[in-house]
Order: sequence, then structure tokens, then C-alpha cells
Amino acid sequence: MTQVPTASGPGPDSGRDSGPGNRPDSRPDTGSKASRRRHDREIIALAVPAFGALVAEPLFLMVDSAVIGHLGTPQLAGLAIAATLLATAVSVFVFLAYATTAAVARRVGAGDLQAAIRQGMDGIWLALLLGAAVIAVTLPLAPWFVDIFGASDTSAPYAITYLRISSIGIPAMLVVLAATGVLRGLQDTRTPLYVAIGGFGANAVLNVVLVYGVGLGIAGSAWGTVIAQFGMAAAYLVVVVRGARRHGASLRPDSAGIRASAHAGVPLLVRTLSLRAVLMIATAVAARLGDADVAAHQIILSLWSLMAFALDAIAIAGQAIIGRYLGANDPQGAKDVCRRMVQWGVVSGVGLGVLVVLARPLFIPLFTGDQRVQDTLLPALLVVAVTQPVAGIVFVLDGVLMGAGDGPYLAKAMVVTLAVFAPVALLVPVFGGGLTALWWAMTLMMAVRMLTLWLRTRSGHWLVTGATR
Repeated sequence: MTQVPTASGPGPDSGRDSGPGNRPDSRPDTGSKASRRRHDREIIALAVPAFGALVAEPLFLMVDSAVIGHLGTPQLAGLAIAATLLATAVSVFVFLAYATTAAVARRVGAGDLQAAIRQGMDGIWLALLLGAAVIAVTLPLAPWFVDIFGASDTSAPYAITYLRISSIGIPAMLVVLAATGVLRGLQDTRTPLYVAIGGFGANAVLNVVLVYGVGLGIAGSAWGTVIAQFGMAAAYLVVVVRGARRHGASLRPDSAGIRASAHAGVPLLVRTLSLRAVLMIATAVAARLGDADVAAHQIILSLWSLMAFALDAIAIAGQAIIGRYLGANDPQGAKDVCRRMVQWGVVSGVGLGVLVVLARPLFIPLFTGDQRVQDTLLPALLVVAVTQPVAGIVFVLDGVLMGAGDGPYLAKAMVVTLAVFAPVALLVPVFGGGLTALWWAMTLMMAVRMLTLWLRTRSGHWLVTGATR
């Protein structure tokens, strides 16, 4: 296992004695420049590698979109629907990463590495069980899932093909989530970066070879992604198993531990289901606006996801750092780093928005040569660009509360957000405005999330200390 960095240097032994909060006199004054610089170093050390790993996921989809987009608009529209369904099938279980990160980080803060890794192994076993269940549902019901999205007769066959093949890789995707959570909790975001770079490179090459070289079309793109995902899962398992053996953690499945992992993930499952419902409603509305609209929506959603994961890099750092501070009984340190990460989120959001506006003439032609799609895409893309600072705050605070293990509140807040968003989005086809109006509805969704998360962090109720919450 990679070494566990702490405030006083790397290594699993140093983490037992000198983590944040274990020596109260070692924490600098919370308002000092030295304190801010210290938090900045912590955030950068985790967020920069996490950024590279996080953007790999939307880059997978962007590669697929770029390759398939040149096959034709029906193929790209089919990918839009299938990719949303596939992302939902996987992302509802993102608690495998998030809950594991928070729980493992708390154990690290308390100085118990063996228990930290054992808890991570329970998450990996749970991932395998859930992956098998998702395949059993997705393969036979793929046509029905595509149909309820209102896919056109021309795009539906492509959507079904991509969804069925890609579902085979779901167990590997879930293992990647769980193993990533283990490493993040151990304050290691570099290993996920290396694995993500290898997976992205393999996916890009396989897509081009299988789609154009072998002539498999959209099926080749799906197979390329499946192969890359299984390769990434294998790499993670090698790292985690070595770490478990080094620290004497059992590799065997433990039914009580698996049940505990599942129980801890239920609130985050509700939160994620509500968020995925927002994205599915948005895609369903776009599909009913026409093939050009849903194709443009797919491109914007790919870029939005890329920027979201970029902002989420700070949130990932927050999960690991907040969990570690609370595990080490240092609530003031947790509050200080939360405040600093919000500042980072705002600045990063502004930078991303400006980048999108300036770079739009360069990247739009990469996805499609269809002028109808380009004309539909541009005004909605500008809406996304100007609202990135709000997104920066949302993702950071979401990560902070996850790191604190505040899943029940996150679940309630996201249900409220869904209740506000759904009627507004569903009325877009009725009142008009097209894809641009739909993305203004998405902006409303993000504003509601920001309000609910801000209120919670202001209350201080999330500051629960100890090795377990």
C-alpha cells in the first residue's frame, strides 16, 4: 500500500502519532497565513492527482462521443441515451467510493490502518455483489429502458446495442469505485491517477481500432470501454490486496462488514438516485425536443461532467481531509479547511467558465459537423459557462459533508432539489425555449443545492468527531 501522508511527513507509522489533532498544540492559529498555506498544501497534494483521475471518467465518454459523433447523428443520439442509463446504473452506487473514503479517512485520523483497509475490503466485496445484480437487470431490460426515454426509431437500436455491451463492464466499474475510495481515505490520490491515465489511453486506442479499424461501429466503442474498465479494476485490486497483506487486514468477505457498508451507503444512495433522476429527466426532455437537441445535450452534458469532475477534485480532497481531521478529534481544523476549499471552488469555477467561452470554437467541431447541432448547442453552453462558480461551491460543500459522514442530510437535501427541478424541466417542451431553457432549469437545480448545503455547513451539526460517526 502506498504510504499515508500526514501533516508531519509520509508513512503509516507517522500517521499514528502526528496526524492533525492528535497533538492539539501542533495546530497553527486558524486565521493565520501559515494555517492557510498548510491547508493549501493539503488540498493541492490530494486535489491535483484527484483531478487527473476524476476527469478520466467523463473523458471516457467524451472519447466515445467524439468517435461515434462522426458516425452520424442517430448514433450520437443513441449514445446520449445509453450513456445516461449506464451512468445511472453505475453512479447510484457512487457511495462505494464516497462512504468508503470518509470511513477509511476517519480510521487513518485515529491511527488504525488495519481497520481502515479492512473496512475498504468490505466495500470491494459489496461492489462485486452489486455489479452482478445490475447486469442481471440491465441485459434483459435494455430495450425497455431505452424506450421509456423516448428514443426515436433511428437512434433506439444504437442505444440498445451500446447499453447491453457496456453493462458487462459494470462490476469492474463498481470495483474501481470501491478501491478508489480505499486509496482516497488513505490520503493517496496518486495511484488512482496512474490507473486512470492507463485506462483512458487504452480506451481511446481501443475505440478507434474497434470502431473504424475493425468496423464494429457503436458496438466497438462499447467493447473498448468494457476492456479498459476491467483492466483498471485489476490494477486497483493488485494495489489494495498488497496493502491488506502488508497491514494484516483480512481479504475474506465478512457478511457483517458488507452489511454495515451497505447500510452506511443507503443515505448516499438516496442522494445519488435523486441526482441521477435530475440528469435522466434532463436527457428525457432533450430527447423529446428532437435528435439535434438530444445530440447537442449529450455534448454539453459531457463537457459539464468534465467540469464537474474537475471541481470535484477539491471535494475529493475535502472528503479525505475532513474525515481525517474529524477522526483525529479536530473540529476546528475541519472548519478551517472547509472554508479554504470553498474559496478554491469559487475561483476554479470562474476559471472553468472563462475557459469554456474562450475555447468553444476549438472543441465544438470535434464532436459534430452537423450545423443544426452546433446552432442548438452554443447558447445552452454559454449558460453552463456563466454558472460554473455556483457549481464550484456546490461540489466542494457536497464533498465536505460526505467526508463528515453526513449522508442523511445530503439525501434529504437532494430530494428537495429534485422536487423543485422536475416540474420546471418537464414544462420546457410546453412553454418552449428549447435546450437553452432546459439548461436554465439545470441552473436552478444547482442554486437549490447550493442553498441547502450552505445552510448545513453554517449550522455546524456535521462536525461529529471520532474514529466512527
